[in-house]
Amino acid sequence: MSPTPGDDGRRMQLGLFMPNCSYAYSMSTYKPEPDDWTYESNLRIALAAEAAGFDFLFPVAKWKGYGGKTDYLGNSQETMTWAAALLANTSRIRVFSTVHVPVFHPVATAKMGATLDHIGKGRWGLNIVSGWSELEFGMMGIEVMPHAERYRRTEAYIEILKGLWTQEPGSFNYECPWYKITGGYVRPQPLQKPHPVIANAGSSEDAKEVVSRVCDWSFISPPTLEASREVVADIKRRAQRLGRSVQCACYPFVLWRDTEREAEEERRRILDNIDRVAVDNWARGLNVQSGSYDNFTAEQFALGAGAQPVIGTREQVAEKLRDLFEAGMDGFLMIFLDYYKDTLRFEREILPLLRKMGVPLLGARA
Repeated sequence: MSPTPGDDGRRMQLGLFMPNCSYAYSMSTYKPEPDDWTYESNLRIALAAEAAGFDFLFPVAKWKGYGGKTDYLGNSQETMTWAAALLANTSRIRVFSTVHVPVFHPVATAKMGATLDHIGKGRWGLNIVSGWSELEFGMMGIEVMPHAERYRRTEAYIEILKGLWTQEPGSFNYECPWYKITGGYVRPQPLQKPHPVIANAGSSEDAKEVVSRVCDWSFISPPTLEASREVVADIKRRAQRLGRSVQCACYPFVLWRDTEREAEEERRRILDNIDRVAVDNWARGLNVQSGSYDNFTAEQFALGAGAQPVIGTREQVAEKLRDLFEAGMDGFLMIFLDYYKDTLRFEREILPLLRKMGVPLLGARA
């Protein structure tokens, strides 16, 4: 997902925040395809996204549901094995895995990641999550660390991955308060050089510092265009001061209909069927531990789990995506209400408008 030449060296990169978990990602009983979390459904969506020229697929990693009528995210596909299957059945699109630092030892992650990169012939990426969910980790007997310490451990984790992927197998040594690696060995190493793309999600101070130092992508969730412009500029400035470049992606909830009224009616159906128990459970954990969603309302959590709403007519949706891109956002991990049908509709109805506006696209070219 490297930038290619354009007016400012960037091209808009389009992806899906995939429904590898049940009721992804609106906490509402109103969902046209409630079983779109299955592997068969995910593969169909992935192939449609690849055919449309989308650039990447991104999963959420979950271990336990959040209760309520939906048991939000209660059914979930583990993302290393999920990525292996999708990489084996696609040919161009990049596929990410999401790893919780407390659950996977970095040597195991490095080994699995190298294997995945070979399966996909250099198309695998890794989203690293420091781990905030007491609900999930409590069942494993894993204690959630204080926020700042979690991110210090995540930075060490990433440094270990990079060392295992780039140094001569058997020669890598590393010691920190959380890990001791002696003669670290991963062979074969990944096809991508120097290493696969590494992303981190979060917009707290700790997250932005770690991203600026050791990550390639920052996965963020600003609620508005104005907030997007500010946080993207901040992250990129931090990286530039270190002689690095970082790309930014957000996850918009993209919903469009023929008229504004129809789009608003659809939004209202989602909110009228909100799963209050799931929202409360989700929000409670995020607000206590995440540091990235302090000011979000229950409705914002319900409508795409804190995603930025990009809702309206097809023209309005295209304009909003263009505006976010011009504000510095490099990529979009889009959330759809009906993933398969909306992927086909996006190719047919939104992509032509983006091209007509002159938006430089990476994979979805004319």
